Amino acid sequence: MNLYNLSPAKDATKKRKRVGRGPGSGHGKTSTRGMKGQKSITGFSQKKGFEGGQMPLHRRIPKRGFTNIFKKEWQIVNLKDIAKLKYEEITPQILEEKRLIKDKNGLVKILGKGEIGKAISVKAHAFSKSAKEKIEKAGGKVEILP
Repeated sequence: MNLYNLSPAKDATKKRKRVGRGPGSGHGKTSTRGMKGQKSITGFSQKKGFEGGQMPLHRRIPKRGFTNIFKKEWQIVNLKDIAKLKYEEITPQILEEKRLIKDKNGLVKILGKGEIGKAISVKAHAFSKSAKEKIEKAGGKVEILP
C-alpha cells in the first residue's frame, strides 16, 4: 500500500452540486433559488437575528442590572495556603510566584480558613478579622498595603 493507492471509503464523499450550468443539469436557469424575491438575488445576506421586520428578540427583552465600574475585585487567599509556604514574609509577589493569586498588582485579601503554626509577616490589602487574630496569635505581623 502506498500514498497513491489511498482513497476514501465507498460513499464517504459526495460530488459538489454545480448550479447554473444549463437546463440539462437540472439546476439551470434560477440555480435552485426559486423564482423571484430578495433571497434569489446574488449578494443577498441577512443580518443575524433579523426576524422579517418583527421586533427582534434582543430588543424585546428588557435590560436588567448594571456594571459598577468602581467595584473592587479581591483575590482571596486562605491561611491554610499560606501555612504551606516556607517564607518568613508573605507578599503579593510571593503569592503570585506560587500561583495562589493571578495578578500581583490586584487587591489581595487574606481569609482565616485554616491554622498557622509559625510566626510570619503577611502583607496584603485586606484581612478578615479571624485571619488577623490567627496570625497575631501565632506571633506574626499583619501589614495592610495601600
